[in-house]
Amino acid sequence: MFDQVQEVIGKLRPFLLRDGGDVELVDVDDEGIVLLRLKGACGNCPSSAITLKAGIERALVAEVPGVREVEQIF
Repeated sequence: MFDQVQEVIGKLRPFLLRDGGDVELVDVDDEGIVLLRLKGACGNCPSSAITLKAGIERALVAEVPGVREVEQIF
């Protein structure tokens, strides 16, 4: 599942980079929870929670079977 998540993040990364941010995949646990670290401009952006939940999480849940949730770590 880690590789599938990494592939989806690779598709989303250009959009984050365009705004001066980035995302790092930290881990995917056995319960389908994906741990991400937002970096650059995304790391301290007031809209980062929306980016994480409405953007990244939505794409991962839709495209990777078994992914249930995305959590941000700092």
